[in-house]
Amino acid sequence: MIKKEAKKIRKYKDTTIEIQHLWNVKSNTISKSFRKYLNTISGKHEMNAVRKSTILSTANILRIVLIRRLFGK
Repeated sequence: MIKKEAKKIRKYKDTTIEIQHLWNVKSNTISKSFRKYLNTISGKHEMNAVRKSTILSTANILRIVLIRRLFGK
């Protein structure tokens, strides 16, 4: 399992770096051991709230990208 996780992290490293540069944010590749990573962030986190936030954030990013492509901004 550790080898699979390391392979996934290597596979998405370029994407992680690109996201960091494009959006000026810190980004990590998350694997099946997501709860372990979630515990490294201070505060209380519920999985449903995290999922909802992820979906809404992704939708927002897509909306911005599509608007820029459609209207050339």
